[in-house]
Amino acid sequence: MSETAEPPSHAEQILELKRQWAELPARHWQLLRLAPLATERGTGARPLRFAELTRYERHSPTLSVLRLSVQLPAQLLHREQNVLEVWLDHGLRTLEFGPASGLQVEPSNRGLGRFLAAQGILWAQQRCGHYQVLGGDFAAKDSFDENLRKHRDHLLEALGFTVTHDDLTPVKGSYSAALVSTLQGEWNREKVQQVSLLDAGKMLQQADQSLAEQSIKLRQKDQQLASNLRDEGALRFTISSLVVFCLFQAALLLWMIVS
Repeated sequence: MSETAEPPSHAEQILELKRQWAELPARHWQLLRLAPLATERGTGARPLRFAELTRYERHSPTLSVLRLSVQLPAQLLHREQNVLEVWLDHGLRTLEFGPASGLQVEPSNRGLGRFLAAQGILWAQQRCGHYQVLGGDFAAKDSFDENLRKHRDHLLEALGFTVTHDDLTPVKGSYSAALVSTLQGEWNREKVQQVSLLDAGKMLQQADQSLAEQSIKLRQKDQQLASNLRDEGALRFTISSLVVFCLFQAALLLWMIVS
């Protein structure tokens, strides 16, 4: 009599799907415009920047995932930086944010963290507003700097999370929320703007036209400078000739007097 293999448990199915989906490539890309902001003491200069938003989502009857990542030109990041994951467990009807190390955004204080979280919330609300949100504890390393802690707490509260801290140890804390529908998928649209392909093409066209206009102006300036140099050369020759003539006249006059 052969033994029948037991079907994998729900937790085992979730772990297997997460393993299979861990290395899958992104399928959608979008351009982000990070507006220039005033220089801050902690972050330094905050000029105009453009970034690439990559988006990947996958669905099964058991699990759904949205993975967002942001990359800036010439930026070297660790694997879990600028990455947000949203996991929907359809069996338990829960939402869990990832990665496990927390949302780590670079450059900081440019609105990217709230933008990524808002995108994940909006995506989840379109599918399962009645799911329960799984909260979590803050990593100790993210809580020692008081200013960073206040900024993080303000961001989470603006998104609809409840933030709690240990009265005796403020660096220890956690975040929580009731249902997906209670979260707020809003971000500062002046700081972070989504740019469509058509708008990106328009921006490139305008930049190309501006470069062409600047090239024409520079060429005109070069021509004007060359003309001025020619005029200056002619003027120098005229002055030199007059000086030589004056010297000749003076020498002639002196010779006539002496003679």
